[in-house]
Amino acid sequence: MEYKHFSHPHNLRIYQVQHGNEYSCSACELIISGSAYGCWECKFFLHEQCGNASRAMQHTSHPMHHLTLVPTTTYSAGNFLCNACGEPGSAFSFCCPLCDFDLHVQCAFLPEILIHDSHFHSLNLSYALPAAHHYESSSYVCDICHKQLDQKCFWSYNCFACNFHAHVSCTRNRNNSDSAKPEPNSAAYQKEESASGSSQQNQTDRTEIEDPVLEAQLELQRLQLEMQMAQELAKMMSSFNLSSLV
Repeated sequence: MEYKHFSHPHNLRIYQVQHGNEYSCSACELIISGSAYGCWECKFFLHEQCGNASRAMQHTSHPMHHLTLVPTTTYSAGNFLCNACGEPGSAFSFCCPLCDFDLHVQCAFLPEILIHDSHFHSLNLSYALPAAHHYESSSYVCDICHKQLDQKCFWSYNCFACNFHAHVSCTRNRNNSDSAKPEPNSAAYQKEESASGSSQQNQTDRTEIEDPVLEAQLELQRLQLEMQMAQELAKMMSSFNLSSLV
């Protein structure tokens, strides 16, 4: 079964990317492991979440306007600065061109509550921090990297009861580094036989999913997301029309 995505000229199929193969998602630029939408010819891959992301969304961090998913940055410099984590990006983003507001795809879907190994309590996502009233300092410091937090511009995870604070990027990078470590018996530690040939290597790199039940579920999910996208776009057009009448 093939799928059409707005960001790629070719149809995409569902593949099972084997662990240890360094293929990154063209939307969020993170490593793919497991099932993904892909065009093997172009080495274009999307996580299922990224491939199914709605073209428009209303995010609580930016209530004034809808955010639109774009495959390339709208800035002439060729990249954008994420308003969530403060890191640059050059792939997909949710953006509000009116406000120069941009989010990485993965940042747009950050959980409101995070369980992280750096702290024994759950951490709450904050879009802006209140003014600090410490005896020794008037600013917040990340308890993971020990660098200062930007109180107004970027997001953070916090446990205010314990005065624990962390950059969004620090919580994500630490989780990614831990999860990226392969197990001793994983495919990343197994030596490849040089005599296997390129055709055999291609077969081990990918496995196309042919499970009809899974494909039917994914097709249903895709249709539901298309309906949601149409509803969001209708809301956006309605808000534009109303604003033009004022």
